[in-house]
Amino acid sequence: MLMSWVAEPLLTGPGAGGYMLVAGFAGHPVVLDFFVAAPGAGRDASGPRPELTPVVVNFGDAVQVFNCGAASVGVPGCPAGIGAAMARWGTRRLASLAAPAAVAARDGVEVNAAQGHLFDLLEAILGSTPEAVREFGGGRPARFASPALAETIELLGREGADPFYRGAVADAIVDWLAPRGGLLTREDLAGYAAVLRAPVWTRYRGRTVVTNPPPSAGGTLIALALALLDRAGGPPGAVELAAAMRRAQDERTDAFVAGLDEPGFAHRFLGSRLGATTHISVVDGEGRACSVTCTNGEGSGVVVPGTGIHLNNIMGEEDLNPLGFHVFAPGRRMPSMMAPTVVLRDGEVELVVGSAGSNRIRSAILLTIVGVVDRGLDARAAVEAPRIHYEDGTVYVEPGIDADALAAAGHEVAPFRAPNLFFGGVQAVQRDPATGAVLGAGDPRRGGAAVAVP
Repeated sequence: MLMSWVAEPLLTGPGAGGYMLVAGFAGHPVVLDFFVAAPGAGRDASGPRPELTPVVVNFGDAVQVFNCGAASVGVPGCPAGIGAAMARWGTRRLASLAAPAAVAARDGVEVNAAQGHLFDLLEAILGSTPEAVREFGGGRPARFASPALAETIELLGREGADPFYRGAVADAIVDWLAPRGGLLTREDLAGYAAVLRAPVWTRYRGRTVVTNPPPSAGGTLIALALALLDRAGGPPGAVELAAAMRRAQDERTDAFVAGLDEPGFAHRFLGSRLGATTHISVVDGEGRACSVTCTNGEGSGVVVPGTGIHLNNIMGEEDLNPLGFHVFAPGRRMPSMMAPTVVLRDGEVELVVGSAGSNRIRSAILLTIVGVVDRGLDARAAVEAPRIHYEDGTVYVEPGIDADALAAAGHEVAPFRAPNLFFGGVQAVQRDPATGAVLGAGDPRRGGAAVAVP
């Protein structure tokens, strides 16, 4: 997670938030929620309406408006999440884990093609403030280096999360945001904490699938789609998958999910076309698993001087604010599609999976599970297999999917000419519960990678 702050600086960082699902330890699987919370505690709400800064992002085939600026910043959760994870599960000193990431931030990391594409897409945000231009160079760099971020990572290693919420870093964040129209207050940061949640779970082909619960929506939709497929029998084809995706989206009031949504929570969660999110899946030699997804949104363009912290723009994400901007009460966790997931067979970890890709996260994870469980594919083949995604009456398909069968079933089909990052970025680890053998898979759609560490 710490290294991703340096290797994927536009997707995550100390100003981001996320979720971690842990399984295979003593006790039941558990989700650590450290996602971004709505700001504004202790602030006079009768003041002028905060102003967001709209920017246009050009995807080639489409354009989309995102909102950045100081008013788009919600309460970051990543430092608190790392601190809570270390306190509950850590076996090494945080300083030793932080050291390699700090070295990388100081020396610089080569910007590969996938990351370079993100720099190009988000050029308007990265050029929206003088401090962002200083941090990111105003365009696609050959290498990304940040001595200030290196010092921030080292501080986290030495002192844990406290300075980010009650100390010098918290003061620097609030003092920089306040005169620029930010809503984040010292009370917001001091009152923030990572939260343990019981996962959503469902049975599928004799397995137990555990995933992210509300207030995130993605896990619930995955669990519902799997439950529908399990009742229908399998293995499912494209038509059956599209039907399950449609019912999961259209029938979230089914008894399967009754009572799971927090009171008053919006039932409409759409996803941005970009989905600036990062995911890591891990299994250790004892069969313990961690699936963690983090996001900075598209980033606010606000980089706190002297810290290297690029703050999130979650409060400016149209898709995460379906009731309008700045209507959530301070401290309320924002909605998300992120869904770190683990598949258990006879209580043992069999598959650890998660994805980037905003609203396509649920489809990418669903198809990876179906590929491994129903079709007998290994993790790599399941991750690389063609994908489909149902959204509001349209089925989006990659080459290799039977588009004619979908059209014959009455779907409007939107074909892609090649595999595309639109369909997410799955990172998965498959484990044989009998032998303990593992196989990792990184999604080529987003420059993913897998590595075994002795």
